[in-house]
Amino acid sequence: MGRRTQARAREAGLKRLAVRGGQLILTVSVTWFILQRVGLGVEQLAAVDAGEWVPNLPLLLASSLLLLGGYLASAALWGRLVLDLGGPAVAAGDAIRIFMVANLGRYIPGKVWQIAGLSLLARRRGVPAATATGAAVLGQGIGLAAACIVGLGALLAAPADVRGWAVPLALSLLVAVAVGLAPPVFRGLAQAWFRLIRREPPEGLASVHALRWLLLYTANWMLYAFSFWLLAVSFGRVGAIVPVASAFAAAYVLGYLMLFAPAGVGVREGFLVLFLGPHLGVGPAGVLAVIARLWTTVVELLPAGIFWLRAVALGKDGDAESEASLE
Repeated sequence: MGRRTQARAREAGLKRLAVRGGQLILTVSVTWFILQRVGLGVEQLAAVDAGEWVPNLPLLLASSLLLLGGYLASAALWGRLVLDLGGPAVAAGDAIRIFMVANLGRYIPGKVWQIAGLSLLARRRGVPAATATGAAVLGQGIGLAAACIVGLGALLAAPADVRGWAVPLALSLLVAVAVGLAPPVFRGLAQAWFRLIRREPPEGLASVHALRWLLLYTANWMLYAFSFWLLAVSFGRVGAIVPVASAFAAAYVLGYLMLFAPAGVGVREGFLVLFLGPHLGVGPAGVLAVIARLWTTVVELLPAGIFWLRAVALGKDGDAESEASLE
C-alpha cells in the first residue's frame, strides 16, 4: 500500500513537472514570437543609454501613489460587491486589509492560495466564504471587461500591420460589452465565468447591477492606466497619453488570456512592447515594460506585507492577552 501511494505521488509530481515545463515552453515561445515580431532584440536593448533612465523622483512617487490608490480602490470595490451580493457590510479599511493580504497568495505557486486566503480572512470578519470568493471572482471578470474598454485606445493606435486585426477586435469588444450589460445576458455570462474557473456562483448574483459595476471598474482601470503613463513620463518617455496609458490595460488583458503564463509574465511585457513601440521606440518600450513589472510588484507587495506583518503582530498580542487573562 505504501509503495502504491509513493508511486502515485511520484506520478503526480511528474505530471505537475510536465505541466510546469509545458507552461514555461509556451510562455517563452509566445514571448519570443511577439518580441521578434516587433523587432526587439539584444542590439536594440544594448543601444539604450542607461543614463537616460534616471527617474524624476517626485513623478515616480506620484505614479506609485496613484497605482497604490488603484489597488486600494479595487479592494474597496470588492467590499462593496460583498454587500451587493447579500453579504454583510465590510468597512473600507477592513476590506483593504483583507483583499491586499490575500493578494500575497498570487505570488505563491498554485492558483488556490489567493482565494483560500481571502476566504479565511473574510470569514474572520463575518463574511461567508462563498460570498467573499464570489465577490472576488465577479469583480475579476468585470474588471477584465473594464480593462478591455480602457485598452481600446491601444488597439486603435496599434501599428499598421497589427491594426488589421486590432480594429475589428476593438469593435467586437464594444459590441460584446454593450450586449453583456443586458441583465439576462449578464447573469448568463456571470454563471459561465464561475463555471469556467470552477467556482460556485453566489446566491445574490441576480441583484448585481452590471452597468454600475462596469463604470466603477472602468474608472478604477483608468486610474491604473494614468499611473502607468505618469511612470513613463517620470523616466522621460513622453508619449501621447491615450495610446501609452491604454497600452497598459490592453497588455494586461492579453497577458491574462494567456492562461499558461503565470501572472502573464513575459507575455504581458511582450504585448506592452508591441503597443508602445510605435510611440516610444522599441528599445525604450522594452526597458519600460521591465520597469513596469517591477513597479507593479513592489507597489502591491509593500503595503500588503505591512498589513500582513501588522495582522501577525496583533494576533500574537491577542494570544498573549488571552493567556494572561486565563492566569
